[in-house]
Amino acid sequence: MSTAEHTRHEPVPRVALPIGPRTAAVLTLASIAGLMMLCWPLVLDAQPGQRVEPPFVFLALLPLVMVVVLAEMGEGGMDSRVLAVLGVLSAINAVMRGLGAGTGGVELVFFLLVLGGRVFGAGFGFVLGCTSLFASALLTAGVGPWLPFQMICAAWVGMGAGFLPRRLGGRAEIAMLAAYAVVASYLYGLLMNLSYWPFALGIVVPGHEGSLAYVAGAPVLENAHRFGVYTLLTSTGGWDTGRAITTAIAIVVLGPAILTTLRRAARRAVVRAG
Repeated sequence: MSTAEHTRHEPVPRVALPIGPRTAAVLTLASIAGLMMLCWPLVLDAQPGQRVEPPFVFLALLPLVMVVVLAEMGEGGMDSRVLAVLGVLSAINAVMRGLGAGTGGVELVFFLLVLGGRVFGAGFGFVLGCTSLFASALLTAGVGPWLPFQMICAAWVGMGAGFLPRRLGGRAEIAMLAAYAVVASYLYGLLMNLSYWPFALGIVVPGHEGSLAYVAGAPVLENAHRFGVYTLLTSTGGWDTGRAITTAIAIVVLGPAILTTLRRAARRAVVRAG
């Protein structure tokens, strides 16, 4: 049997970090907290003239939830080998983000998040997204109020990769991962825009037609429309497209070799005593 045939027919290994009921509950709690932290401007019932401030309680809550997630992952079977892989990938991502972020939308972090989540599962991908962005923030002095937003959005990128269909292999798998990376890149940019949109253009009272700013007390659909136009004009055609292209190309070019390496590490991590 040729190498290509062997690769095509080789079964996809089981994830190294299965999601149990408690871990799933904690991941759900973290995701709900993240969505509340991101989407509060669209559901806030404010009155004209009322002072609107972000719910900073979520900025404190989310890191605590991340700690609980890490603890649950440890109880669920993350052994020293998986922790070592997590540490290596987080360190690589931290370095690559410092090299690529901020240059025309070029982003070198997401392809490893996608590949790591694909091989090790949704739980591992979630944690990898958190640790990668946190480590890169420490490395580049990028710690600020935006960091929890970046952590939760990157965590969703890695987690989503773990939920992709697992029966595909070979070129079909690479094509699926590249397509997912494109979609995830645009969604990441959209959610990050939502985190600061109400403050980038200011907060206005109803009656300012044509403005893309957040309007306190306006219906959800009206504010959602303003935000959609804002993100299309400011980032979709630039930063988000650059991130999508960079990530997809990296997966196509480097994906097969990295997947093979990660799956070899996953087999060694899964086959352990006990």
